[in-house]
Amino acid sequence: MIANTANPATPVLLACHDGWAELILNRPERRNAIDGPLAAALAEILACLRQDDTIRAVVLRGAQGAFCSGLDLKAMTTEPPPAWTAGFGALWDQVHAALLDSRKAWVVALERYAINGGAALALAGDFLVCGETAFLQIGEVQIGMAAPRNAAWLALRHSEAVAARLCLLGDRVAAAELHRLGVATEVVADDQVLPRARAIASTIAAYPADAVAAIKAGMRAATAQMPAREWLAACTRALPAAPR
Repeated sequence: MIANTANPATPVLLACHDGWAELILNRPERRNAIDGPLAAALAEILACLRQDDTIRAVVLRGAQGAFCSGLDLKAMTTEPPPAWTAGFGALWDQVHAALLDSRKAWVVALERYAINGGAALALAGDFLVCGETAFLQIGEVQIGMAAPRNAAWLALRHSEAVAARLCLLGDRVAAAELHRLGVATEVVADDQVLPRARAIASTIAAYPADAVAAIKAGMRAATAQMPAREWLAACTRALPAAPR
């Protein structure tokens, strides 16, 4: 069993329960924006979770009532740039490849917003529980950038029409519209997002671990039909922009 992470200064927290875990993006002072240390911590925890067969489901959420505001562009554009920026693209691909490979059920608790890189994490969930005032935004088109990881998840799970609605307009898509499009699993009152996400994870945690892993692996094999990194490469091959 993975030990619980309780250090409040850690950029990603992990709390383990009976058969399920809660993974928390923990940079609330930056609206849980993604930087190198957070990406590295997330990659490390995902590698540990992969080895723990007792965990059937994982709730992914942001600290202090917001999911994720995307990449921390302020941190990435400081002078001199942080040392981690040079390898960030490969590291971020590693995170998404681990999510693609995962045989656990992922339940995303979307509170307030999931923007750009945060939207890609939200779309990685097998279940997306949204607060009624929450929104998702894939806004890269507004600034002349591609959204390769969002495109990868949308191509895996949804139609091209849904991907066009989310990626080509670049606007905020409200929870009710996400549900209508089939992107959100359900929409609940804002104060019920975490309880509902935890309830889904707890339900799955009670099922035989081998069955959960086999079903998840079968689902992913039927849709991706290629290894995770090949899927990401296929979705980014025509997208030369920097990672978002």
